Amino acid sequence: MTSDPSIQIQPIPAFEDNYLWLIHNSQNAIIVDPGAAAPVQAYLNQHGLKLCAILITHHHADHIGGVSELLKAAPQGIPVYGPETDRYRISTISHGCNDNDTVAIPELGLQFSVINVPGHTSGHIAYYCPALSSLFCGDTLFAGGCGRLFEGTPAQMLTSLKKLAALPAQTRIYCAHEYTLFNLHFAVAAEPHNMALQKRFQEVGATRAQGLATVPSLLATELATNPFLRSDSPDIIQSLRDNHKIKPGGLTDELSVFTAVRLWKNAF
Repeated sequence: MTSDPSIQIQPIPAFEDNYLWLIHNSQNAIIVDPGAAAPVQAYLNQHGLKLCAILITHHHADHIGGVSELLKAAPQGIPVYGPETDRYRISTISHGCNDNDTVAIPELGLQFSVINVPGHTSGHIAYYCPALSSLFCGDTLFAGGCGRLFEGTPAQMLTSLKKLAALPAQTRIYCAHEYTLFNLHFAVAAEPHNMALQKRFQEVGATRAQGLATVPSLLATELATNPFLRSDSPDIIQSLRDNHKIKPGGLTDELSVFTAVRLWKNAF
């Protein structure tokens, strides 16, 4: 954990199910994927916070739509970090990031490691902060699921998820959407005999019934219950066969299982 106990990670709800993650120390703040400016600016104003950086994971409008407006209200010259490969379509990026780059935020005393995670989009990145034991992964890894493949391939997404799965098990996963209950509904269909998954499904249902957030989750929980991190599960392979999602003999390796699960989820 960070040596600064004042640092907080605040979810700012936006749209129907987005979370915009604000990291602050009661004075300075950074925002991850500000798809909307108004709720972020309202929180900054209410709490007397100074915005000192913006982190972008990918180009979709619900992740970048508020950047320009926030820059107008922020001190001149605050950095906007984002994928180097997407600078041509995210004009507000001032600092392009590549795999294994480090983003330093001196105002908060934090450093983030950049992880290249294409799949959902071709230029997607994630930010891992060791001091906070936290991963900000946009739409790559969700609680109980993973992002749809709009621009990438199953092989790219599987490789990206393996990178994230290799982080410390106690890493908190700050994804960008409240999709958990639906994701777990599918996960139970894919792996019906996973008792840890059954328990999580019930707990998440109770949490959502109270109108509470289900993220962040722990990577250890994802490894035990997220079907997109469990392509070696015999239960998932059997479910694919039972549900006729693939031809007999079609599950030859981890990638073929992952691909079949993703296709099944698309139509679920």
